[in-house]
Amino acid sequence: MNWADKNVLITGISGFVGSYLGRELIKRGANVHGFIRRRADGSLPKNLKDRGVADKINLIEGDLIDITSLANAFDQSQPDYIFHLAAQSFVERSFHNAIETQYANCLGTANLLEAVRVKDLNTKIVFAGTSEEYGLVLSSEEQYQKAKREYGTIFPEPEDIPEVPIKETNPLRPMSPYAVSKVYGDFLMRNYYHSYGLNNVVSRGFNHEGAGRGIMFVTSVIARQIMKLKFGEQDRILIGNLNSLRDWSHVEDIVQGYLLLADKGLKGEVYNQGSMRSNSVLSYILLGLEEAGWSIKRIETLNGEKIIEEPTEMDQGPIFGIKFPKTRVDRMMMEGELEYTMNDKGIDVYTDQGNVLIEFNPERFRPAEVPILLSDTKKIQKLGAKIKHSLSDITKHQLNHFLKSDNRLQ
Repeated sequence: MNWADKNVLITGISGFVGSYLGRELIKRGANVHGFIRRRADGSLPKNLKDRGVADKINLIEGDLIDITSLANAFDQSQPDYIFHLAAQSFVERSFHNAIETQYANCLGTANLLEAVRVKDLNTKIVFAGTSEEYGLVLSSEEQYQKAKREYGTIFPEPEDIPEVPIKETNPLRPMSPYAVSKVYGDFLMRNYYHSYGLNNVVSRGFNHEGAGRGIMFVTSVIARQIMKLKFGEQDRILIGNLNSLRDWSHVEDIVQGYLLLADKGLKGEVYNQGSMRSNSVLSYILLGLEEAGWSIKRIETLNGEKIIEEPTEMDQGPIFGIKFPKTRVDRMMMEGELEYTMNDKGIDVYTDQGNVLIEFNPERFRPAEVPILLSDTKKIQKLGAKIKHSLSDITKHQLNHFLKSDNRLQ
């Protein structure tokens, strides 16, 4: 698709993904407008400065909660395309301030759609949904029974186990106020297509990472601490749940997917975006340490009960019917052979440079956790989507970001 001279409005352009998307559209010759909230100090958003595009985007101040400001933004930008990325997107924060999350994500999306409808715009909208909408995905009979004991009720009940890789038709069992708010936006987008004919496409993006990811998100928490270890600024890694398995993509691959959906995505449809691989939080730490120069020999819980030799040895064999690169600890977790709890207190990582301590932080454990995310992206692949970056590419990109002391000290 030729983006030259197309008018594009990005809500949430000052965020992590929005800044990368804005940069790519500018490279392609689009007229990029960004909808942002007023900043009290009048400064330009850091993400836009870091991407080198702060002076190349027409920034329009407003608030999703104020439908009038959205209408004014449409008048100024005359958008051919809208990428609706703006959201309160931090899962942990949504547990502490659920109302804020619902206002921004639910009412904000409703206002955007209503303003488009009332103004009768002929605009294609790409909505940033999330893999968190799938929530409690069941990967084994053992996990299903454990979830039944923990939660009592599972709705909807699974028709088949395992439910991975996750297709667009998988059940939605959101496990956080953030995820619930995104289910609302996802369904509302499709409702406005069916009811009013709006040209809306939903992207359900699995975890996407890279330089500039918010420092509260787990991959940045990990990369930042690894580089602080490297520079002697701390003596251990503090982390929450190590067992979570996530489908991590590079942000630049996801940006290409957004552009593809704007071009070829069918209105009213939902498309997964992901890497079709799943790796644990523990693996992200261990692989990050190796990228930063440590050679890992084995890991052992502080109580000495769980000892794993060569934990980062890569396994390319099939699991859940597909092949993807995973570590020894990833496979053990997926097959139900390994799980860490607060009783383990932490892990000693034995390396060629001495031990690295991973200490469990109870404050980073959530009231309800999504156990595994692994995407099935065949639908968007049929449009031409490709994943070009490896997990190693992602960890390197983030570690390089934290080489700069200012970024480590944020």
